[in-house]
Amino acid sequence: MISLSSPVETRAHRWPAGVKLALLSVTTLGLFLTNNPLFHAVILLAVITLYALPGKVFFLSGCRHLRILAPFIVILMLWHGLSDDLAYGATITMRLVSAVSMANLLTMTTRLTDMMEVVRFLARPLRRLGLNPRVLELSMALVIRMTPTLVSRGKTLSQAWRARSNRRSGWRIILPFTVLALDDADHVAQALRARGGLIDMEDE
Repeated sequence: MISLSSPVETRAHRWPAGVKLALLSVTTLGLFLTNNPLFHAVILLAVITLYALPGKVFFLSGCRHLRILAPFIVILMLWHGLSDDLAYGATITMRLVSAVSMANLLTMTTRLTDMMEVVRFLARPLRRLGLNPRVLELSMALVIRMTPTLVSRGKTLSQAWRARSNRRSGWRIILPFTVLALDDADHVAQALRARGGLIDMEDE
């Protein structure tokens, strides 16, 4: 498993995780308050600037994480192009890219342990309902950690298919990808079980 943290140290790395999460929540909510394309273009330009300020290495690293958005952008633009509403399609696309880019920027500049501390603080009231907030922490940590791993698995399968066939892989790698994902999940479950599972987490 790998982290999404940036290899480049920036000023944002020293900001409190709670402050960055609050800013992300407020700005993301603000994206849905208007459909003005000029507003979203300005926000997107500002996000691109934030990626570019720390330098080329940081910018390219962030862009690599965002390449997964490409199919969604194409689908959105094609759909709204066929619907003869490209302006609205461009607005939705810019909103999507801005929101995901800001979330990616947060993960690149914040340690996973710091984010989990914020989640732990926010989830404390759940104890009164008999729920274990550590389970929520673990679930979020696994999602953040495993997402880039699964993306890498998919790329590896696609490359293996292209090495053996001239046809595009498409749906053909869905089954092996599912098997790999289930295998990874089984290994993670075994590792958790070897460390006491969630029962020990409840006792902490």
